[in-house]
Amino acid sequence: MAFKVQDHYFRKAKTQHYLARAVYKLEEIQKRYKILRAADRVLDLGAAPGSWIQLAGGVVGQSGLIVGIDLKPIEHAFANRVVTLQGDIFDREFVEAALSGYLPFDVVLSDMAPATSGIRVADSARSALLFERAFEIALWALQPGGTFLAKIFHGSEFHQLLARLKKQFSQTRVIRPEATRKQSREIYILAMNLKRT
Repeated sequence: MAFKVQDHYFRKAKTQHYLARAVYKLEEIQKRYKILRAADRVLDLGAAPGSWIQLAGGVVGQSGLIVGIDLKPIEHAFANRVVTLQGDIFDREFVEAALSGYLPFDVVLSDMAPATSGIRVADSARSALLFERAFEIALWALQPGGTFLAKIFHGSEFHQLLARLKKQFSQTRVIRPEATRKQSREIYILAMNLKRT
C-alpha cells in the first residue's frame, strides 16, 4: 500500500532542518524518558542519513561523543564530536576494530529496518535479526547502567527478544511513538540500566 511520503512530520523535518522525519520518534522518547544526557557517549546503529545524530548531538554537547554506523555513507557535516563509519554491523571484525577506541558507550541506539518485501513474516524475521545483532553489540559496547533503544517490527520473535532484554536490563518499555506511520508495524523497545555481569 502506497503512503503519502510528504506527511506532517516530513514537512516539519524539512522546516527544522532535520535530515529525516525519524527524528521525531527519538525526540518523543527523549522527552518522556531522558535517555540521553550531557556528556554521554552514544552509538547510533543504522544512523544514515543522520537525524538521530543531529538530535543526540544537541543533547550530549561538546563534551559528549556520537559514533554513527551505517551500510550507506553518512554525508552530513555535524557540528559536535561525531564520528561516522560506513560498514556492515554483521561483520564482527569491522565492528570490533571500528569501535574499540570509543568504548564504553552510555547509550546504544538502533533505528535499523530491513528493506521490506511486503511479506509480513519475512520482513518481521529480517527486522528481528537486525534487532538481535544490535542487542549483541549493545551488550558488548555498553557500560553497566547503560541504555539500549532499538526498533523492531512486531512479529513472532518479538516476545522472545523482549524476554531476553528483561534478563539483561533492570527496566524495559515497549513504545510506539506518535510519529510512527499508521500502517507501520514498527515499535521500539527501550531497555534501561544494563545489569553488571
